[in-house]
Amino acid sequence: MGIRKGHVVLLLSPNSIYFPVVCLSVMSLGAIITTTNPLNTAAEIGKQISDSKPVLAFTIPQLLPKLAGSTIPIVLLDDHAISNASQAKIVTTLHQMMKTEPSGSRVRDRVNQDDTATLLYSSGTTGASKGVVSSHRNLIAMVQTVLNRFSLQEEERFICTVPMFHIYGLVAFATGLLASGSTVIVLSKFEMHDMLSTIEKYRATYLPLVPPILVAMVNAADQIRKKYDLSSLHSALSGGAPLSKEVIEGFLDKYPTVKILQGYGLTESTGIGASTDSLEESRKYGTAGMLSPSMEAKIVDPDSGKALTVNQTGELWLRGPSIMKGYFSNPEATASTLDSEGWLKTGDICYIDDDGFIFVVDRLKELIKYKGYQVPPAELEALLLTHPEIFDAAVIP
Repeated sequence: MGIRKGHVVLLLSPNSIYFPVVCLSVMSLGAIITTTNPLNTAAEIGKQISDSKPVLAFTIPQLLPKLAGSTIPIVLLDDHAISNASQAKIVTTLHQMMKTEPSGSRVRDRVNQDDTATLLYSSGTTGASKGVVSSHRNLIAMVQTVLNRFSLQEEERFICTVPMFHIYGLVAFATGLLASGSTVIVLSKFEMHDMLSTIEKYRATYLPLVPPILVAMVNAADQIRKKYDLSSLHSALSGGAPLSKEVIEGFLDKYPTVKILQGYGLTESTGIGASTDSLEESRKYGTAGMLSPSMEAKIVDPDSGKALTVNQTGELWLRGPSIMKGYFSNPEATASTLDSEGWLKTGDICYIDDDGFIFVVDRLKELIKYKGYQVPPAELEALLLTHPEIFDAAVIP
């Protein structure tokens, strides 16, 4: 296919076993993988294509219409028949590529740790979606952190419920967990029945998820326990937002043999930041956990730039080997997010307590100012969720 170091390759696909195959293959060549949400519109995907300029795309037949306006060569991830009505430029399939013997004359570029590996798009710490440039060094640091955190054995089985195009899914399922030798059971998309029946069928031991799924499992616990055998499950890994005391206690009451572990990270930090690694730590209600190994943190007054002390609330800054190189072709956004000493301004309002636990209060840009007070939407959301008839809540400033 002529893919070389520095080329960008687009992956537009739901979760599948081919996702890590494509990601790791592209990165092994020194090329750059960029992923996108299959639910995005053709216009949104077109904008990302215009910005990242991929030379090749991998997708499935069902998503071809979203690439119809592009001239990028396309490799299909399966061998299904293609409609003649498609305007896409299909060059081959992944299966056909795997059958083809590599050319003996091909040149393999040397890949260095500082070379770019991934280009994931994020709304960033502020503003519109931007391409986050992460290096091989960033990914190596992330994988090592994942391995150190879990000390996994080969018999562990993870259910893949979160999208691999997102940093959470990429870290957990397309790279990090593969290094442990653990089994990953892939769901193409989240659906509660499919997830629960898959846990039962394959005797899954770890369940990575996001808070709304965990809340749904608490609310429907009686029906779930009657219908599904979840006895193999020993850990639920929650990310995306801190869990409230009520949710944690509710889950542990309904599923007493399953411990809850939490994590905090950003696309800009390659998914690494903080985590709770035991049930005792998770009982520190509201915490995102303790700082990840090799990561530094400080709490900074967003107005004065002054570093604050313990139990003082300000913006969380992070520094470490998993922090991004910058935003793609956007030096202004990079300069406003990364300072000259390598500190990443997360945009999250946090504090660190006397024991070193990080607590996320809210997003810096989302604080509601009312009569001189700063009211975090997350506090209002947590209050609303205490009502037994409220399933989920979002407060928009």
